[in-house]
Amino acid sequence: MTAATTDLHLPDGRTIDVLRGGAPSGPALVMHHGTPSDATLWLGWDEAARAAGMQLLSLSRPGYATSSRRPGRRVADVAGDVRFALDTYDVPWFVTAGWSGGGPHALACAALLGDRCRAAATLAGVAPYAGAEFDWLDGMGPENHAEFGAALAGEHDVRAWLEANAGAMRTTTARDLADAFGGLIAPVDRDALEAGFAESMAAEMRRALAHGFDGWVDDDLAFVAPWGFEPGAIAAPVTIWQGDLDLLVPAAHGRGLAACMPHARTRLAPGHGHISLVPTFRDEIVGDLIASATGPELP
Repeated sequence: MTAATTDLHLPDGRTIDVLRGGAPSGPALVMHHGTPSDATLWLGWDEAARAAGMQLLSLSRPGYATSSRRPGRRVADVAGDVRFALDTYDVPWFVTAGWSGGGPHALACAALLGDRCRAAATLAGVAPYAGAEFDWLDGMGPENHAEFGAALAGEHDVRAWLEANAGAMRTTTARDLADAFGGLIAPVDRDALEAGFAESMAAEMRRALAHGFDGWVDDDLAFVAPWGFEPGAIAAPVTIWQGDLDLLVPAAHGRGLAACMPHARTRLAPGHGHISLVPTFRDEIVGDLIASATGPELP
């Protein structure tokens, strides 16, 4: 099966943009995109999923690409949309991972769909803000300080901040993408973009934000609010992947996640940032998930 997007129509009247690829049937690799982004971020994982005998599924969260907005959504709400997709495609069980802002959503699926989720991973994933025992913003680039400061003030403020400061992301090209990230990426991330990742990343950014900032606004608000589940209650194996040069989601977030999930494994990637981590370790990430789901834990 060649990976392609389609619209799923949910019982509540919403539409969800779904990327489906990999194997034609069986268990699934369910991937959650970052912020801002959409399901097509994972087109490059089609071959890895197929080689592993897994379906590839990714949902563009409400407000991104062609997915209907769901105002006031919590991180936990992703589980209902994913369950509908699992049922639609006859998925018996799945493993899941999320990059950056997708990390909390992968954990939500592991926590709330535990009857079918066998392993989860966060890839430079955001830690909970509510109840955090560390400075959640420390180590982030200056743009993130301003953005999340606005999110803490409410929807009006964060929307106004994005409209004033993030317009370049809606029309970015591969040539301009590194500059659009400003102070949020380390040199190793810039190198990853210039090595060929920029073209696909710019395309999915444009697609994600084609209809405006709704998805981005609602993601930011969801991150700084209670998530609606307890990460520490996840029964499935969890792996926390983190680069030590990350300026978007600093290493303190990896440590924060580990503190609230004492059973989780941490895979620190020295010398990697936020963007370089995921394409570099794609095959290891998939291998770890499948090994955690089907056999003895890896060392």
